[in-house]
Amino acid sequence: MFNGFKKKFIKVKKGNIFCRFKGNGPPLLLLHGYPQTHLMWHKTAPELSKYFTTIVADLRGYGDSFVLPGGTKHKNYSKREMAKDMIQLMGKFNFRKFFVAGHDRGGRVAHRMARDFRDRILALSVLDICPTLDMYEHTDMKFAKGYFHWFYLIQPTPLPEKMIMKDPRGWLQSRFNRSSKRAIRTVEKEYLRSFQKKERIHASCEDYRAAASIDLEHDKKDRNKKLNIPLQVLWGKKGIVGKQFNSKKIWQKYTNKNVYGSEINSDHFIPEESPKETINHLKNFFLKYA
Repeated sequence: MFNGFKKKFIKVKKGNIFCRFKGNGPPLLLLHGYPQTHLMWHKTAPELSKYFTTIVADLRGYGDSFVLPGGTKHKNYSKREMAKDMIQLMGKFNFRKFFVAGHDRGGRVAHRMARDFRDRILALSVLDICPTLDMYEHTDMKFAKGYFHWFYLIQPTPLPEKMIMKDPRGWLQSRFNRSSKRAIRTVEKEYLRSFQKKERIHASCEDYRAAASIDLEHDKKDRNKKLNIPLQVLWGKKGIVGKQFNSKKIWQKYTNKNVYGSEINSDHFIPEESPKETINHLKNFFLKYA
């Protein structure tokens, strides 16, 4: 797993970010989702490192990266603050401009990064998400049932934290649906190792609380400030996003460029369920702009 990758803690302004890196090509940053860590890329990053200088990192509050309390208005887990960490991380590698791909929460951080640091991102790929603002504005019963954790995790502290702490393994396993359980089996223990810590359970809840509050404020303010970089959108045809949202059409509202969109034969955890498809789509997309 991650054969040949170096691992390192990189100091950014608010703390230390844990990452692995390998390769000599154009820089590519890979960001993970919930309730995972950088390890979700273990089936895809080694192959991608043949074409890119590939950096896989733990977001703040996740894995082995630093943890902060939520702060006023959940600011410390706003996607704006989380994006700053990654910009600083890539700066420490002396990468002024780079590619970024993000799954789930990592996709939301990547989206905010592309908005706030428009001159730093060469191209963006988001996996199995639509913009947070659109998903909340189009919430109905079907979505609420499928994504009930969105509305559970945002409840005031410490309600969800205490309930999850009673059985962190059970909660973690509930997040991996039937089609994904086999795909994540090799790293599930490592996910649990970091996730089950009290401060990290709180941090992950704050991530969602920020998404339902301060992130929406930021998104509404720049809703009409369209991106001007190449954008790829991938979604799992078996997942809620694939079944309920027209991802390509929705993302097209956010950019002046044509959106490259593709359905993947998977549920939500695309890189682990369909690694070969993921590799091909990311490689072919980013190499166009290398």
